[in-house]
Amino acid sequence: MPRPRSARPTQRDIAEMAGVSITTVSHVVNGTRAVAEETKAAVLRAIETTGYTGDAIARSLVTGGTRSIGMAISLVANPYFAALMHAIEREASANGYTVLLADTHDTAGTERDVVRALRSRRVDGLLITPAPGDGSVLGELVSLDVPTVLMDRLTTRTDIDQVGAENIQATSALTAHLASLGHRRIGMISGAPGLTTSDERVLGYRLGLGRSGLSWSPDLVAGGQSSRDGGGLALSTLLALPDPPTALVVANDSMMVGVLHEARRRGLRIGQDLPVVVYDDVEWADLVDPPLTTMAQPIDEIGRRAVQLLLARLADPGRPAETVRLPPTLRHRASCGCAS
Repeated sequence: MPRPRSARPTQRDIAEMAGVSITTVSHVVNGTRAVAEETKAAVLRAIETTGYTGDAIARSLVTGGTRSIGMAISLVANPYFAALMHAIEREASANGYTVLLADTHDTAGTERDVVRALRSRRVDGLLITPAPGDGSVLGELVSLDVPTVLMDRLTTRTDIDQVGAENIQATSALTAHLASLGHRRIGMISGAPGLTTSDERVLGYRLGLGRSGLSWSPDLVAGGQSSRDGGGLALSTLLALPDPPTALVVANDSMMVGVLHEARRRGLRIGQDLPVVVYDDVEWADLVDPPLTTMAQPIDEIGRRAVQLLLARLADPGRPAETVRLPPTLRHRASCGCAS
């Protein structure tokens, strides 16, 4: 067969090597028409010989996979997700995979659309941080046997791989720490409804109260919608109570930003006028005054394990599904009202 005419092979080069027309090459690559097995084999040999990469689908025909992973995640929901994204890309690259990123905007409708778009690119598998909603996307992926790993926001399903941080015991520990300092009215700013992380952290808060001999009052829990503005509004709601909380558990760092701004606007000193602890840890947590007492998620490990679970699923599609919970780490600083 003649050698390709350019350093970067084209469909014309493939056609010449295989002794077929460009139209036939296109039909093989795109699956738009049935082609005789012998002819198809000649085209695939030419693609493999030249390393033709003009179309990801062509490569997938030769290798049986695109060596790419689709990641559906909200880019605006939480700074934590940006760090998770970097950890995933590092682990995927170390294993010879590229990552195709799609933003779900944290809505079920957009999530459905972007997941289908990623699947149309023939990614080998998917990593998803589920948006709040009815879970129909997950049901569709499971029914179609699409290799999928859920991250961060886990479900009670036992038929899909998932990895995230432990929430209940960790939030219980944060709450109990404030109780150990003598606080008897401990408030909580919870995350967006419909998220398992929100539900689990509220459950952990209630568990921590019970373990400390304190009763739970629904008035002391204000929804912060997992956002900066929501965190500020939730703090205003709690402070407007006839008997406001003397200390606060905040369920993520986005809401903590809102709490800091609202406290400053009111002239409140965090750690003195209002002791605060937060689930999540960001780069600036020890740079604010006072530094924040946090429960830091093992972001790098979550990213690594997510990729590893997906690669294990690709290697052995019939293996039992795994749910991995990784313990976060308490980083004791001064915002809780005691020495770091």
